[in-house]
Amino acid sequence: MNFTPLVKGYFRNRLLDQTRFIEHADAVQQGELVRLVETAALTQIGRKYDFSTCRTYEDFASRVPLYRYEDLRSLIMRMVDGEAGVLWPGRTLNFAQSSGTSDGRSKYIPITREALRRNHYQGASDVVAHYLNLNPDSRLFGGKAFILGGSFANELHLKRGVQVGDLSATLIQNINPLANLFRVPSKQVALMADWSEKLPALVDASIGENITNLSGVPSWFLTVIKRVLERTGKSCIHEVWPNLEVFFHGGIAFAPYRAQYEAICDMGKMHFLDTYNASEGFFAVQTDWDDTAMMLLLDIGVFYEFLPIEQADSTEPDVYPIWEVQPGRTYELIITACNGLWRYRIGDTVTVTQLNPVKIKIAGRTKAYINAFGEEVMVHNTDDAITAAAREAGAEVLNYTVAPVFADDHQSGHHQWLVEFAVEPSDMKQFITLVDRHLQDVNSDYQAKRAGSIFLAPPTLVVAREGLFDRWLASTGKLGGQRKVPRLCNDRHIIDQMLVFNT
Repeated sequence: MNFTPLVKGYFRNRLLDQTRFIEHADAVQQGELVRLVETAALTQIGRKYDFSTCRTYEDFASRVPLYRYEDLRSLIMRMVDGEAGVLWPGRTLNFAQSSGTSDGRSKYIPITREALRRNHYQGASDVVAHYLNLNPDSRLFGGKAFILGGSFANELHLKRGVQVGDLSATLIQNINPLANLFRVPSKQVALMADWSEKLPALVDASIGENITNLSGVPSWFLTVIKRVLERTGKSCIHEVWPNLEVFFHGGIAFAPYRAQYEAICDMGKMHFLDTYNASEGFFAVQTDWDDTAMMLLLDIGVFYEFLPIEQADSTEPDVYPIWEVQPGRTYELIITACNGLWRYRIGDTVTVTQLNPVKIKIAGRTKAYINAFGEEVMVHNTDDAITAAAREAGAEVLNYTVAPVFADDHQSGHHQWLVEFAVEPSDMKQFITLVDRHLQDVNSDYQAKRAGSIFLAPPTLVVAREGLFDRWLASTGKLGGQRKVPRLCNDRHIIDQMLVFNT
C-alpha cells in the first residue's frame, strides 16, 4: 500500500512553516537563542555566564567565548561519566564518537534527548518534506527506506545507561517504533559492529524488499549496492529495487561518487538529495534540483554564527549572526545547540551562496584532512603514524603527502602516500603496513573504515625521487622561507601535480 498521499499533509504544513521563516531569519534565530539559554540557565555553564539575564545576542556573544573541542573535553567527559547539568539539563546518555582532535584519540559529542527530538529527527523529517515538494509524484512511503548505520563502541567503561558510538547507531536505537514499519534492516542487523558479518546481513535483509529510498554515506552505500548487484547478478540496482527513487546522502562529498552511482542506476527514476547532517547536528538540506547549495534549517534547536575564514587563526576574530552574513563569502561555522555545545567551532567551513533563504555549500575543513570515505583523518594523525613507522623501520622521512584514490572497476578506494626518504626502509611493503597499523591506532574512524578492508583498502606507497617536493614547491612559487608541503588533501589535485615531477 502507498501511504504517501496520507502523510503529505503533515509534510506540506511543515514546508509552509519554513517558507514563512524565509524573510525572518533574524527573528527565528534570535528566538532559538533565547530558548536555548533559558533552557540551560541552571546548568553549570549557564550559571557561569549568567544565562538567566541573557536577553539578546549581544549579551550572549559578549559573555560566552568561542569553544573548540579541546576546551570542552573535561566538561564533556564529566557528562560521559554520568554527571548531570554540566552543559545541558539532566543526564546525557548518548554520545557520538569521532576522531579529529589533537589531544586524544576520539571526541565525544553529546546527543541529548532534545537534540534527538528537535534536531536530528526533525531535520530528517524536513528532508522528506523538501523532497516531496521537489517530486510531487513520489511514492516514497509505498515501500521501505534502506538506512545504513554504524554501531556502538565498547572500548569505554561507561556508567549504566550511557552509550557511545556512531551518531547513526543512536538514531536507530532511539527511533520511533512505527518507523520500523517503513525501514530496513532490523535494528539487530543495523547495529552489528563486525562489518564482515554485517555486510552480507545487509544484503540478505534488503535484497527481497521494496526499497524506495536510501539514506547514508555515499562510500559505504556504494559498497553495499555493489554487493547486492554481485549477489543478484544484475548490473543496475533498479533491476533489484524497481521503485527506488532517491538517495538522501551526507557525511562526505558526493561528487567523487556520482558517476559510479549513475552507472548502476536508472537515472530516469533516480534522484540524489544532499544533506548536511553531522554528529554535532542536522543543519541544512538541498531544496532545488538545479542548485546543490543547501538551505540552513533555522528552527530546529541550533543557533548559527559565522567567522570569516581569513580570520580563523585570529585571537579576536569577528563573528557574525545569520542576519549579518554576506553572500559569496566563506565562513567557519559556529553553532550553539540543544546538545549543550555553546559557540562551538565544529571545524567546517561553508560558503554562503544566497540570502532569503540562507543557502550554503560546504567548503571544507579549517585544517587539512582526508574524509573521502568517512575516515576523518587529520594531519596530526598521519604525522604520528609515519613517525612511528619510520622509527620501527629504521627509516628517515623528509616529506610526505597523502590523498585518496577513489574506487572504480579496477581498484578499491584507498589512501595513496607519496613519501620522500632521507634513509629508505629496507622493506617498503612493511613500511606502509606499519603506517597503516599506526594510523588505525590513533584514529578510530580510520580503523573502522579499514576493518576487513570492506570500505577502505590498504594504503599504497609511492617513493618520491630525491628533491621531488622542492621541485613541486618551486613550480608553485612557494619554495623558500615560507615553504609548506600540504600533508593531506581530500582530492587528488595536489598529489597528481607532484606525481608528474616523479616521472
